[in-house]
Amino acid sequence: MLPGRPLFWQIQPIWLFYSLAFIAVCIFAAGLIYRIRLWKTGTGGFPRINSRHLIRLFSEALLGKKIWSGDFAAGFMHFLIFWGFAGLFVGTVLLSVHEYIITFLSGTIYLVYSATLEIAGAMLVLSLGWAVVRRYVQRVSRLENRGSDAAVLIWIGGAAVSGFWVEAVRLTALQPQWQGWSFIAAAMPLAGMGSHTATVWYPVFWWVHALLSLGLIAFIPYSKLVHMMTAPAAIYLSDRTAGIIPVDERIPDGEVHTVADFVGFDACTRCGRCAEVCPATRAGEPFSPREYLLWAQQRAYENAGGNAILRRGILATGTADALFNLHRIWHCTTCNACIEVCPVSLRPPDAIRQRRSAVVEAGVEMPEMLAQSLKNVFKYDNPWEATKKKRAKWSKDLDLTDLSKNKKRTGKTETTDAKATGDICYFVGCTTALDTRAQGLARSFAFLLNRAGVAFGTLGKKEPCCGDIARRGGEDGLFEMKREDALDVFNKYAITDVVTSSPHCYHTLKHDYPLYPAGPACVDSSNLRIRHYTEFIWELMEKGRLVFDGSGPVTITYHDPCYLGRHHRLFDLPRNILAAVPGVTLVEMEHHREDSLCCGGGGDRMWQEELDGEMKMSALRIEEARETGARLLITACPLCLIMLEDARKAAGLEKDLEVLDLNEFLVRRISD
Repeated sequence: MLPGRPLFWQIQPIWLFYSLAFIAVCIFAAGLIYRIRLWKTGTGGFPRINSRHLIRLFSEALLGKKIWSGDFAAGFMHFLIFWGFAGLFVGTVLLSVHEYIITFLSGTIYLVYSATLEIAGAMLVLSLGWAVVRRYVQRVSRLENRGSDAAVLIWIGGAAVSGFWVEAVRLTALQPQWQGWSFIAAAMPLAGMGSHTATVWYPVFWWVHALLSLGLIAFIPYSKLVHMMTAPAAIYLSDRTAGIIPVDERIPDGEVHTVADFVGFDACTRCGRCAEVCPATRAGEPFSPREYLLWAQQRAYENAGGNAILRRGILATGTADALFNLHRIWHCTTCNACIEVCPVSLRPPDAIRQRRSAVVEAGVEMPEMLAQSLKNVFKYDNPWEATKKKRAKWSKDLDLTDLSKNKKRTGKTETTDAKATGDICYFVGCTTALDTRAQGLARSFAFLLNRAGVAFGTLGKKEPCCGDIARRGGEDGLFEMKREDALDVFNKYAITDVVTSSPHCYHTLKHDYPLYPAGPACVDSSNLRIRHYTEFIWELMEKGRLVFDGSGPVTITYHDPCYLGRHHRLFDLPRNILAAVPGVTLVEMEHHREDSLCCGGGGDRMWQEELDGEMKMSALRIEEARETGARLLITACPLCLIMLEDARKAAGLEKDLEVLDLNEFLVRRISD
């Protein structure tokens, strides 16, 4: 007799199983359809499939690339769970194909099939036991332990273990010669159960396993297990650039989210990685991205209407407002640390920015100081000063070219001032131009450009605000106005090559401007070349136009600005510049590059009242810098420069550590 397995051996009535299976599938479908209906209320769509999407899906969804990062134990555990579950599912499908479509599970093929299912089941059971140890013995701090989490582990574990018992009882009853291929089931103790007894008890074991398995299928859309489907979708959608939501596409109550946001809310498994790296959470502030995502999911389903039973099955205990205080959205620094570690590539800062937009539109809950700064942007074109006249004060003694005199409009004609031309426009930015400490950055960069013989100029008093503060704060109307103003200025003075001081200006000009189509009041931004000053300095160094000397050894540490590093992946460039300076020894802080700590100035935090926390974010960062033993802390962002300088003074480290912008350091090391 060839090795094989009958599908419904000793099982009656078969129609009952199919009836229960149909009910389970209907319950599953109802929950999934309810979720999909909500997703479709979001804006945006699905990008076309290309090779890049497929590679990301394979590496992040199937291999769990981001799960392994930073936590090998978690990565290996999820690898076993995923492939163990997948193996058992595929095995069940193949058995059905064998029974109803084509007979092929016999002989050697069946033996290999049987052994493979044993391995898959062992992987699943082992990984579930590992998960229990991590949650309830080791008590990994970032993991939540809710009753629903325990229910998921018990339910999957029960289905997997009962499957082994079913196979063990069947082997005892039939005693086939090839039972060794089902090596785990064959080794299970059955307390001396004989063939006849096993035959009698087999249907009982089989129905217990069937009910657990069918119940698990029905349970999936109402539990965190739905991430088996939503996680790949979230990873796929995360590759789509965040778009602009037109006013006429917003749903009536002002809830502004994209399809990707809604899928992401359902893909979140509350693993806690985002909370673990969030600078606000680290500083002891009452905020974490995980709490926001749970609140947003709860709020979305509360507003979705529909079947109350389905809604209650999906929602957590309590109302959305009981889970999260909406005012906490202003704690987010938009540093993208949470995006860096999220296993399913969720983007909480994007969703939070959309929420801020709804809050601004409603005219409530905005921090008072931020509201005033936005008024300054509207009236005075900067968030700092109630005047436009001080914009060029930083350069009053530098004799710089003013590009706003490049083309003078005289009636219908334009004339060019020969003294007001330049190859590039140095876009100084509001903070660099107006903050006393940050002005040293601008003066140093101008010095380096002059030393390198670069033909450049600034826009002087006519330099516009790029609108970064409005964009981060959700003041979309003000941002669109600032964008149009800036593009009009660039167009008016024939500016196409821009170098910025601030990574925030850099991100806004390079990333946010192209998201909006060119309207009748402004030009297209696609003809602009936008670079951060580190990119331009490196180009000059490669051409030999900037040379630095070895005026003594110095130990430094470098702080990665969030908007230069995580947002634009410019981690190596500043380090390459520093490494090219003779005498420099770079020592890294504990958290650096993708894992760098935020200074606390991003996401409009620079223009807000002091928020409650056990410690300032900048204080955490300055302490890490002190621990390196470096004498100099270098950064490449005016906001980071200000925040870290203040933290250094507050920590009393004036004699032990100096905070400099990269430009300021390079000026000290320039060759004569």
